[in-house]
Amino acid sequence: MQAKRSSCAVASNETDDLRDQRVVLTYVLAIHPAHLRVPEIVREITAGSEEFSEGDGVERAIRDLTGAGLLCCPGGVVMPTQAALHADRLGVL
Repeated sequence: MQAKRSSCAVASNETDDLRDQRVVLTYVLAIHPAHLRVPEIVREITAGSEEFSEGDGVERAIRDLTGAGLLCCPGGVVMPTQAALHADRLGVL
């Protein structure tokens, strides 16, 4: 029973992470060519919420999207990669 509960929590976390990644990538593509720093994006997406979990989810999404090659963050400035821009132009995203 414990293993089942644990796997449900993992699935829920993964679902939340994927949702946060969609929100962040959509936002970054929407504001392009403007670029914001990580804390600015967190504030914009969470509407200035003081809730740690909300800001943490956005930061995790930025990190994961950077690892996936869809965002880059030179000097803390978040911008879409050429691959993300191209996929957006194709209508894939």
